[in-house]
This record gives sequence, C-alpha cells and structure tokens, in this order.
Amino acid sequence: MIKEFFGSSRTGKTIRFTNTLRVERPAGVVFGYLADLRNLPAWNYAIRETLPVTPGPARRGSVYEQTRSLPRIMRERLEIVEFEPDRRLVMEGGFGPFQGRATYDLTGSGTATDLVNEFELVAETLHAPSGLVARGMAGAVAKNLRVLKDILETSPTGR
Repeated sequence: MIKEFFGSSRTGKTIRFTNTLRVERPAGVVFGYLADLRNLPAWNYAIRETLPVTPGPARRGSVYEQTRSLPRIMRERLEIVEFEPDRRLVMEGGFGPFQGRATYDLTGSGTATDLVNEFELVAETLHAPSGLVARGMAGAVAKNLRVLKDILETSPTGR
C-alpha cells in the first residue's frame, strides 16, 4: 500500500517528499520496467512521450528527453545518474517547473518488491507555501505509482 505522504521539508526553495509501495512482482521486473524510461507515459499521466537520446540500453549516463503535458506543455531532459540493477535507480533533470532528483530504491523479498520513491526538487520561485506544494506533488506521484503497481501486477512482463 502506498503511504500517501510521509512528510516534506523546505530548505530555501527545495521540496522533498517520499512515497512507498509494495509491488507483487520480483525486483528485477520492477527495476527493468522503471529503468526503461520510455515506459513513463504509461504510468505518469502528465508525461506525453519519453525518448532516449543516448543509444543502447538504459545505464548510468543515459539521457532521455520527454514531453510533459501538465502543468503545461514543455520539454524536459532526464539523466540516469545511478543505476544499480534490481536495487536503485536515480534520475536528475526537469520535473515540470522544477529541477531535481528522483530516486527509486527497491528491496525484493522473492515475489514482491518494496519500492521507496524520493523526490528532491528545486524551484526558481515558489509562490505557494512549500508544504502545500509538496503535499500536492506527493499525492500526484502516489497516484502515478498506483498506476505503475497495477501495470506491473496485471501483466506478466510488466508491459
């Protein structure tokens, strides 16, 4: 089950939040699906398209460009900065109006995987109180993670 909102903090213009969930699939399947960033539009309603810039399979240093439709149409660039198969995936780049880092830590227990997703985002300007922004974003990410969970648990290949 997803824990909707663990907490957020703000240091300057930095927003942090964490979501967790259990996926009833092996860590290898979950990691493989997450690491192929072309899958993002299938489980993130705000992303229209994600395409690799770097040729070859996903790995540390792989770069992707994506088109976001919410909160407005915009192009973003993501780079995989940490890549530990079946354990940890970290991306840095654009996340809507923010720049930041998304971390996915996986712990497998046979047929199930505990997934911890942490975001650290920096805003140029932050007009709303940071707690409200973090709560709203954490909730939106939690919804996306529920879609990811449904995809992975209902398809034998996670596709």
